[in-house]
Amino acid sequence: MIAGLNAGKYDVIMDAIVITPDRKKVVNFTVPYASTPATFITTKDSPLMPADHNIIKLHDDEKEINTAIAPLKAALKGKTIGIASGTVYTPFIDKYFKDVADVREYTSSADAILDLQAGRIDAVFDDVTFAQSMLARKENSNLTFSGPQLGGPIWGEGEAMGVRMADNDLKAKLDEAIKGALADGTVKKLSEKWFKTDVTP
Repeated sequence: MIAGLNAGKYDVIMDAIVITPDRKKVVNFTVPYASTPATFITTKDSPLMPADHNIIKLHDDEKEINTAIAPLKAALKGKTIGIASGTVYTPFIDKYFKDVADVREYTSSADAILDLQAGRIDAVFDDVTFAQSMLARKENSNLTFSGPQLGGPIWGEGEAMGVRMADNDLKAKLDEAIKGALADGTVKKLSEKWFKTDVTP
């Protein structure tokens, strides 16, 4: 998407794009409109972890992270976790779970869900908006959230729209619209309706 944006194929990109230092070098990001927590997805008959819709806010503190995820690591010991490659979540899963679980990377999270359904893996890790969209499908009625939701600054500055570096006027207009939608509660209302959680930054 970023290559297409900078090639002039479109003027704005918006697809749960997380602001990262590397991306800021090539994309002019708006203010964040969301900060989406992530969660594990398992089958309903999985013995791993019951759903816990509490959001654990994680910062860049190793001790805090290790304490918060200790129950998750214990539950996933010896299991196989599916994760889409190239997401902000991939390095986290690699760093904190590879010592106890087999981590399998996929081209997309949807592919990981297919392997979860086929019994080839035990859990998938992705953001709650993706998880909610998957759980809403009839063919995935046997899937569920598993464990707590993990959120906070550990996932970066948040999700934003991206424009070309030179398009400051467009960025300013989008910033104004986003700030208004955050201030009047529109983002909170829509996210709770469609994603069943508040994703406001």
